[in-house]
Amino acid sequence: MKNLEAIADVRAGKNRVANAAWWGFDPEDATEALQAAIDSGAERVVVPNMHADWIIRPIKLAGNQALIFERGTVVTAKRGEYRGRGDSMFTAQDIENLSIRGYGATFRMWKQDYINGLVLEQFGWHRWYGQYPKAEWRMTLAIRGCKNVNVSGLTLKDSGGDGIYVDGGKERRASENVVLRDLVCNNHYRQGISVISAENLKVENCTFSNTWGTPPASGVDIEPDKSEQRIKNTVFSGCQFVDNVGDGIEVFLAHTTDESDDMTLRFENCYISSKHGTGIRVSKIGDNGPNGSIEFDNCTVENTVGYGIKVQEKSVTGARVKFIGCKVIHAATDRQFGGEWSPISLSLPQPNIVQTMGGIDFIDCFVEDDRERPAIEFTQPESDFPLYDITGTITVLNANGARAELGKDRKKLPLIVTEHE
Repeated sequence: MKNLEAIADVRAGKNRVANAAWWGFDPEDATEALQAAIDSGAERVVVPNMHADWIIRPIKLAGNQALIFERGTVVTAKRGEYRGRGDSMFTAQDIENLSIRGYGATFRMWKQDYINGLVLEQFGWHRWYGQYPKAEWRMTLAIRGCKNVNVSGLTLKDSGGDGIYVDGGKERRASENVVLRDLVCNNHYRQGISVISAENLKVENCTFSNTWGTPPASGVDIEPDKSEQRIKNTVFSGCQFVDNVGDGIEVFLAHTTDESDDMTLRFENCYISSKHGTGIRVSKIGDNGPNGSIEFDNCTVENTVGYGIKVQEKSVTGARVKFIGCKVIHAATDRQFGGEWSPISLSLPQPNIVQTMGGIDFIDCFVEDDRERPAIEFTQPESDFPLYDITGTITVLNANGARAELGKDRKKLPLIVTEHE
């Protein structure tokens, strides 16, 4: 039942804090109540734990507002809805000054429905609701062209796309000043998080796990779609990327050019592990690619079935890639998964993209392995180009010794691969 007096006070500006339940909680479909509370103009909207799910159709978020989900609150996508290819649970589009806090609260969708179609049991019978149009854009939370956004404490799970999607919008080429903190993104269809265009993005103490369904199926995918999009001052700190089917961390820059803004991307104190997939991959920084820097500082890759670190088609003239104090421990454990990959792989499969591969630093890095193979290896099945400017020191703990296979002219490279004492 609606609390008309409380609603009137909010609309009149007498009360700056609104309770979404005042608009009438409906356990079968709470969309109208939640959307009305968000649209009320309240500076602060509380979504209470009703001990039943807030079942919703897609919600449009508002600016200049704090949205607070009480501990134990569960917001669930309404089954049978979200048939549009881009239908997301919550969308922030071209707004400013949004805060979402939900320690102990959960947003969840129905990933398996979107894959297989929907069957519900009703009165002892199974009713077929049909297939969903195939798509990979049903996000739990989409942030598009926004400025000054803080999201913290939530668990986001089971989407038909990404847990979180960050991009530009109609008014801004990039979302700006976004902080994502203490989030869990689990069991998403495409990515735990996709970052397409962002400036001043901080992702702190978040977990991205169990992504599977459609490629890339990574924990995080940093992937601008156009050359005018940008990745600037973007930092992932203290995050975990666990048991994703694709890469734990993927940086894919095929659509950027030397006219794109300089990259400034950093991962610090992050942990990557997977019994299904791979570790860190940086790829397709072409000879006409962007400048800048991509840094991994004190990151650990451990127990991945595929490669630990892979740098693929990376031009010496493009953004410099640095691994500082990083550890690769028992990576590339499954021969069936990737053949005889080395823990660290440098790869040039398409020489039409890059003919001068290099510009990579391994500063005080460490590899622990138990197989007789190189700790780092360069492969190029379609060409015979030398590597350029690969620097640093990799210390290897392996009873079979420390080896590197870096192609011709390898003696000219200022990279030292040495045995652990």
